[in-house]
Amino acid sequence: MLKDFRDFAMKGNVVDLAVAVIIGAAFGAIVTSLVGDVIMPIVGSIAGGLDFSNYFVGLSKKVTETNLADARKQGAVLAYGNFLTLVINFLIVAFVLFIVIRAMSMLKRKEQAKPAEPPKPTREEELLTEIRDLLKKAKKA
Repeated sequence: MLKDFRDFAMKGNVVDLAVAVIIGAAFGAIVTSLVGDVIMPIVGSIAGGLDFSNYFVGLSKKVTETNLADARKQGAVLAYGNFLTLVINFLIVAFVLFIVIRAMSMLKRKEQAKPAEPPKPTREEELLTEIRDLLKKAKKA
């Protein structure tokens, strides 16, 4: 059973999938930083200096803080600003994946559009061609 599992785990598809998950996690961290540190501050400044990460609604009367972290300590909150940031994060990831897949599809189409080179003749075919050419020369002489 252990041998079967090892064989399964070492198949190309499983290893490729593992690499894709690891790269995806690293890419996710990059996109999260891009959204949180670059895009949302720009959107916030356009919207009048607003910080979307602190947009929330307190779900109980105990919540009196204006900061999300402190408000969460006081009680339940509906953090729609954080949700908005995550939606933008998702849209950026989806758009980047769309661009990458589209570029790969275009490269694949270009590769398929190239005419395939005719196969080289085998050694046997080359010898038969030489014999044919010699026989033609002998007939003419």
